[in-house]
Amino acid sequence: MYGDKISLTIEDILNKDFKIDARGFRPQEVDKFLDQIIGDYNEYNNMIKEYRKEISLLNDENMRLKNELRRLKDSISAAERDGNSGSSVNNVDLLRRLSQLEKVVFGDNNKDDKN
Repeated sequence: MYGDKISLTIEDILNKDFKIDARGFRPQEVDKFLDQIIGDYNEYNNMIKEYRKEISLLNDENMRLKNELRRLKDSISAAERDGNSGSSVNNVDLLRRLSQLEKVVFGDNNKDDKN
């Protein structure tokens, strides 16, 4: 995802050699600055790893919820086709489960709408 946008690795920065001439930079200052860059770069890589894990978990949960929603809609369709005769699933139970699932998927924005 980000690999093609990042041109330096931590090792590239760590192993960078600067040419020193009579009026060059002080090596101690350059090394100190590079240490700061390496620390920031390492933190950035850790953040990317965390975000990728979080995205993966959220995608898995999203897929599970979509499958549950699809299953409930199929159950409702089957119950409507059967005319609810002999069906072990009743409309109230399906509506309650569908409502709970929608709250999870879309957020529970209407918790206390009693006004």
